[in-house]
Amino acid sequence: SSGINAEYGHYYITNNLRMLPDLKSLKALVILDNNGERVLAKYYDQHFSSVKDMQDFEKNLFKKTYQTDFEIIACQGLTVCYKSSVDLLFYVVGSSDENELILVHTLDTFFDTVSAIVRKNVEKKAVFEKMDYIILAADELIEAGVVMENSCDDIVGRVYPRPEQDIPLSEQTMTQVLQNAREGFKWTLLR
Repeated sequence: SSGINAEYGHYYITNNLRMLPDLKSLKALVILDNNGERVLAKYYDQHFSSVKDMQDFEKNLFKKTYQTDFEIIACQGLTVCYKSSVDLLFYVVGSSDENELILVHTLDTFFDTVSAIVRKNVEKKAVFEKMDYIILAADELIEAGVVMENSCDDIVGRVYPRPEQDIPLSEQTMTQVLQNAREGFKWTLLR
């Protein structure tokens, strides 16, 4: 019989002693501002059983990472990768035995996706203005703790509509071409 006997981290030991990986690799995805206040937080695990546990974890995260140069830390028995930008801190949280390369790659993908959505203006005000797209991007990237996508371009293509002026002329409809010409003419007159 090859039933599951015990769980160790993200691996399950079966009766025949084979190690089977668990796909659920992430515990949380968090964005905090430069005051330690939550901008966005998505928790994928029962490790944080209450809102108070989540808030305490976020406070602890902020204390350990604010104004430090490390990119990977241990916090409350978890592995945390983080990146800062202007007035925001981005975090990806995994278990203590999680592969840091997976966490760093997931963090980089999420950060690059947010950067593309806010047009490289990764700061609190711009993130709040595009929060609906950023939440969709987080959902495209991670589903129930499982990393579902690793391409920033694919995520942005699915969740963020391209502005018409960025669409090549050959792909625009006649209405779009006329609308863009009208907008351009209006801006010429207003200058």
